[in-house]
Amino acid sequence: MSNFLETSLAELQTGLRNRDFSSRELTEFFLNRIDEKDGEIKAFLSLAPKKALKKAEEADKRFASGDENLPPLLGIPLAVKDVLAVEGLPATAGSKILEGFMPPYTSTAVSKLLDAGMIVLGKTNTDEFAMGSSTENSAYFTSRNPWDTSRVPGGSSGGSAASVASQMAPFALGTDTGGSVRQPAAFCGVTGLKPTYGRVSRYGLIAYGSSLDSVGVFGRSAADSAALFSVMAGKDPLDATSLDMPVPEINLNGSTNLKGMKIGVPKEYFVEGIQAAVEEKVREAIKQFESLGAEIIDVQLPHTQYAVPVYYLIAPAEASANLARFDGVRYGLRVENDDVIEMVKESRGAGFGEEVKRRIMLGTYALSSGYYDAYYGQAQKVRTLIQNDFLEVYKTVDMIAAPVAPTTAFKIGMHTDDPLAMYLEDVYTLPANLAGVPGLAFPVGFDQKNLPIGMQLMGRHFEEEKLFHAVHAYQNDTNWHTKSPKV
Repeated sequence: MSNFLETSLAELQTGLRNRDFSSRELTEFFLNRIDEKDGEIKAFLSLAPKKALKKAEEADKRFASGDENLPPLLGIPLAVKDVLAVEGLPATAGSKILEGFMPPYTSTAVSKLLDAGMIVLGKTNTDEFAMGSSTENSAYFTSRNPWDTSRVPGGSSGGSAASVASQMAPFALGTDTGGSVRQPAAFCGVTGLKPTYGRVSRYGLIAYGSSLDSVGVFGRSAADSAALFSVMAGKDPLDATSLDMPVPEINLNGSTNLKGMKIGVPKEYFVEGIQAAVEEKVREAIKQFESLGAEIIDVQLPHTQYAVPVYYLIAPAEASANLARFDGVRYGLRVENDDVIEMVKESRGAGFGEEVKRRIMLGTYALSSGYYDAYYGQAQKVRTLIQNDFLEVYKTVDMIAAPVAPTTAFKIGMHTDDPLAMYLEDVYTLPANLAGVPGLAFPVGFDQKNLPIGMQLMGRHFEEEKLFHAVHAYQNDTNWHTKSPKV
């Protein structure tokens, strides 16, 4: 097979096992496509072609051996967001302060996929320390939206979303602290999962907001994303926040009838400021779910309006603590100075970008003596109210349907001088992180400029499987997820 662009995971698995093509052919195809297309898209920060081809050849030997107990994802390529450690590959977190850093270990999420046979093509671009909604905060370059290269791919996992949308990688890992998988998935027209908090180990993830960070996955469809999620999920002794919950084998065969499923639609997500085409396409998709047998119920999440201020107190507070370790002493950038205090100041001043500095200062202020109770403490109380809104609604519905972002992908530079406008891009995604619930984003149409529109389903804690079933049924009945940009 010479063209793997429209191939599903199941088709790749079958083709490799039947020896219709080799893992080396598959891996070379995507490496060549990156070589041809990434100059325009700028999705990747680093590549590992030699390692990838070596792993592909090892996979082909295993296929040829006749072994019947082959790993489930053997020989299949993957892109990894550059906030997840992979031994022997750079891990910059999109920051100059970690330029050239090579971690001596691999994050658990990546390790599980490697154990299942996957092959890492390279590391993808990200907003610095995953702080942003556009990848414009990357210290290296801005990634481009494959549907319109004058626009952002979303963030912070913009490189991963763009790599899958432009078909330079069949799958990619991202992270979601406030929408950083779901928003770029929507902007780029791919399917992206933010799992329940604690469902996938955070070990080996360069931390941003420790009570919010989730490792997620991008694929072209719910079925593809589900297969990777089920391998990644599970308890990890190396991460005290990972939860010991059984991970179901997700079988989506026959997921076409949603009879008995109840989907809530919150009025708080359809308010002034939402782009007309976004609301129209999301509401059309909700009707499609109804035609598949789901019952649609109007619900209320009354504390949604506080999600942005709550998030932008809690996340920067956690970031200010997490980023204290980057001091120029042990690893990363060091600005030489005989005075240790000055060396740390100068290293952090030179190494961190403007948005990271802004969030460190916001967080340090919110945690400082005399302000802790008024800001961070109060934000945590309101976070509990937001979580309780979800728990209350889940007494009557299985999941909640909503837009992912108020608009389609915006122009590069549009919000650069207005951080608040950038923060408001996350208004629909932040609540799921604050509540710790899973969310699955997927394409539901296009606006008048042929830019993808995404919506999300948010489920109860640990009920990712229901989200996958619902979206798989929708994708069986529509073809939005099969559309690709002409790169």
